[in-house]
Amino acid sequence: MSDSATLPLYMRRSLFDPDLELVRMREQEGVRRVPTPFGVDVWVVGRFADVREVLGDAERFSYGRQPRPPGAPDMPPEQVEAQRAGHLLLFDPPEHTRLRRMLTPEFTMRRMRRLEPRVHEIVRRHLDAMEAAGPPADLMASFALPIPSLVICELLGVPYADREEFQRRTSRLLDLSLSLEERMPIREAARAYMRELVVRSRAEPGDDLLGMLVREHGDDLTTDELVGIGSLLLVAGHETTSNMLGLGTLALLRHPDQLALLRKEPERIGAAVEELLRWLSIVHCGMFKVTTTEVELSGVRVPEGAVVAVSLVAANRDPALVPDPDRLDLSRGDLGHVAFGHGVHHCLGAPLARMEMQIAFPALFERFPGLREAGPQPEFRSMNVVYGLTSLPVAW
Repeated sequence: MSDSATLPLYMRRSLFDPDLELVRMREQEGVRRVPTPFGVDVWVVGRFADVREVLGDAERFSYGRQPRPPGAPDMPPEQVEAQRAGHLLLFDPPEHTRLRRMLTPEFTMRRMRRLEPRVHEIVRRHLDAMEAAGPPADLMASFALPIPSLVICELLGVPYADREEFQRRTSRLLDLSLSLEERMPIREAARAYMRELVVRSRAEPGDDLLGMLVREHGDDLTTDELVGIGSLLLVAGHETTSNMLGLGTLALLRHPDQLALLRKEPERIGAAVEELLRWLSIVHCGMFKVTTTEVELSGVRVPEGAVVAVSLVAANRDPALVPDPDRLDLSRGDLGHVAFGHGVHHCLGAPLARMEMQIAFPALFERFPGLREAGPQPEFRSMNVVYGLTSLPVAW
């Protein structure tokens, strides 16, 4: 837990909840300009309607005009473009549309259903290993981290033997307590690793997603674009779902009435996952957007060229979205949260993440009906792009 003033406002949490100052900002102002320790002032947007407006408008709020971080090394334009290539969250339409159109077929519900048996098998094997080793266990290391990692590895064609190395790199890459100078070489190492995989896939495309892109769009995508696409999917495909599994399990353990409801009515799992996504909002704000003109949000004038951070956790806890929004209630169903974003940049991997959680949560609580926290207190990681836990000791 951290409510330290050194954290930018949009990243402050109090265990599962948004920081009280963030809540006050949403209720009283809606939009506030705040300093950050990264040397850039940002306009934090907290109300659900405003967040949807910002995310849904690619003309007035641009992903393609990312601010240059203070202290970033000078690079020639061609090098900057090579590093941006293929990163869907750094482009607006029509370039974003071109890239996303090639990827969308791989993330349809029909394609996800074909993956279901394999995800069931992966979950079962990790539960078997936990049971065989006996309690206590670290749920993050034994369950929450490895399952999404294996799934995204198989989907992309990444050797699972490399998982520990890319997990370590990703965790450090998203750790904003590290300076830009510390994170730059990590990013370069991650890109170099993905470039090796892309070159290998170009030479001998397999049945995985990278192989599909090479076979079907190899003439339309540059190597840099394939590297960018692969890198983004690898990071997003395991960090987010892993932390949802860890934090979601802790939330259910600490709300035994809701866990009992899910046990009694397992058909609620779809609604339960949506409510956990809304209530936890593990991605604080996603990528920054930049205004292309002066705009007005909640009566606040935001100038052209302003850096905007949409607070997904504040928006998903907005009373304008749901009554009594700070209460975890698995019976709500899907009420249109923005945990996966909104608009043309709505998370491409949402169907995969939903499927993994709808399989993993019931399997975990069915295998270990007496699952409980086993101390010490789990450690929340605040200074990270993806909120979550570093460990979760459990017993059964």
